Amino acid sequence: MAALTIDFFHDVVCCWCFNISSRMRSLSDEFDLDIRHRSFVLQASRQEMAARWGTPAEARETILGHWSVCRDVSDRPGLIDVEAMRMARFDYPHGLEAALACKAAEALGGQAAHWNLFDRIQLAHLTEARDIADRQVLADAARDIGLDSAAFARVIADPATARAVEADRRAARLLQVRSIPALIIRDTGARLVNGPLEDLRAQVRAAVRLTVGA
Repeated sequence: MAALTIDFFHDVVCCWCFNISSRMRSLSDEFDLDIRHRSFVLQASRQEMAARWGTPAEARETILGHWSVCRDVSDRPGLIDVEAMRMARFDYPHGLEAALACKAAEALGGQAAHWNLFDRIQLAHLTEARDIADRQVLADAARDIGLDSAAFARVIADPATARAVEADRRAARLLQVRSIPALIIRDTGARLVNGPLEDLRAQVRAAVRLTVGA
């Protein structure tokens, strides 16, 4: 049995989630954590992007400012290519299509497949400056992690996959998740404070001790 079960709410377009994902992978191995992946779509359409950020050009520059700050505190700054995304010829993408892709991966291969595809799509987004609102890009990423292409195409289009994304959205509302990344210990409801690996390690170690002591 895992030491802790942690719900990890994230959006593929979120640069801060990129930093946390690799740290939680390290801690998952170290402490035998059960990480449960929950999609949290910040904006689900071009209309929502415009309402939140303004014009596509304004959205890109504001968000890339966040990328720059995130890169400064990243364990892997070389994988956050601000200039490549600045030069990209598509509007900065919303996260709904990628959330559907990750939930499709989960349906096909469980939590491990969800996490593997989430990380692969984040690389496509942050490192390769690809349009992750494009289903062909998502299909390529799914193939890269070993998912069957025909099965992935079928499941991402299944209405049940959209319902799974909405179920995560409802769970976020119930847990009062308003920003991401969010890491919630399922047994206690306690939240890990996002930060460097050593800070997260100390928090997880303390939570494990409390759980074992209980």
